[in-house]
Amino acid sequence: MLRVTCAIIIHNEKILICQRSNTMNLPLKWEFPGGKVEPGEDETRTIVREIKEELHLDIEVTKRLQPVEHDYPAFRIRLVPFIAKMIGGELLLEEHADARWIAVNELNRYDWAPADLPIVEQLQVER
Repeated sequence: MLRVTCAIIIHNEKILICQRSNTMNLPLKWEFPGGKVEPGEDETRTIVREIKEELHLDIEVTKRLQPVEHDYPAFRIRLVPFIAKMIGGELLLEEHADARWIAVNELNRYDWAPADLPIVEQLQVER
């Protein structure tokens, strides 16, 4: 099973969402940004590192949400979501096609990667 983290980054009451590029699996689907947990790496450190590498943002993790397990045709994923706040940096996309700061009530307007959908639903319930 592939262990992956993602961040629901909150800044000025908006959430950052990212669109996967044409060259990635699930091209042009929207997701909460993050990445794979390296062997022996702590999940919290993973998400901070991945956000810095992929988006050039500094974040502070404030909460861990319930992990999501999803079966894709070629692999199984365990997605560990974290709520985080942006504390520095300037958004610069290294891998994604697009990124947007949106309100929680706008989440349903996007075509999400399947593993991210339960997180979208959880955020809408908690709002």
